[in-house]
Amino acid sequence: MKNPAKNLALALTFGLLANGAALAQTSGHISYEATQRVDLSKVNIVINGQQVKPGSPDFPTDIPETRSFGLNLAFAGPAAKEQREGGMTMRTVTMNGGPGDTPANAPQVTNFARPFEETTYLDLANRATTTVLTVKKDDASTSYRADTPIAPATGWNVTSQTKKIAGYTCRKATVPYKKETYTVWFTTDLPFTYSPVRDLTPEKGVVLALESEQEQFRAAKVDLKSVPAAEVHPVATAQKVTPAELKDLREKALADFRQKMMDGGGLRINRN
Repeated sequence: MKNPAKNLALALTFGLLANGAALAQTSGHISYEATQRVDLSKVNIVINGQQVKPGSPDFPTDIPETRSFGLNLAFAGPAAKEQREGGMTMRTVTMNGGPGDTPANAPQVTNFARPFEETTYLDLANRATTTVLTVKKDDASTSYRADTPIAPATGWNVTSQTKKIAGYTCRKATVPYKKETYTVWFTTDLPFTYSPVRDLTPEKGVVLALESEQEQFRAAKVDLKSVPAAEVHPVATAQKVTPAELKDLREKALADFRQKMMDGGGLRINRN
């Protein structure tokens, strides 16, 4: 005589093993294209050693309203690494040498590296992130790490509407977030859960596109290929700190960098 309870337990066990095997065997990259509206209150502008705030007569009027950047996710089994492309931008304008108060030269844009490197690693199985911050000072650098759980999804309204993004069928959802309603497209055809905006991570599935009035992300390509496990795991030598301590370390490095910019004179613009 068949035992229904035993058969159900075996089916569940085989299902979990199959899911685990799929997660362990899947690796590759997802390339996102992102656009975010610039928050002028966070743009640091210094003219002749003095910081200029939005609303000031000297505040430049040609700052772009949006910024674009790339986001790459490398994943291998239950782990992943997230890295943004592009760095801090500083624009230098000569403030003397022309007639009256007119700069002698046209603005020239120069890209400078951040005073630190920051990479986010993900534990896809346990829904947690590890942020590694490497602070550069003189000829030395020190790495710190902070671990943070990914909050459970709330307020999701999943619809029956679907469309294909980067070759994968996605379902549409709307989610209230930051006093807005975000439109999110996610697929369950990949065996892990991820979102480029951490607070908009679904219960299950990979977000391949999302948009609001302030920002948008869209996957341009999903490339399934071999990814070394070492690439998606943080270095073991990083000093463990709390998320609050990591934030303080980041802000201090930025403050020191801005001070050097102010000491240099001229006009400086940097965007975090």
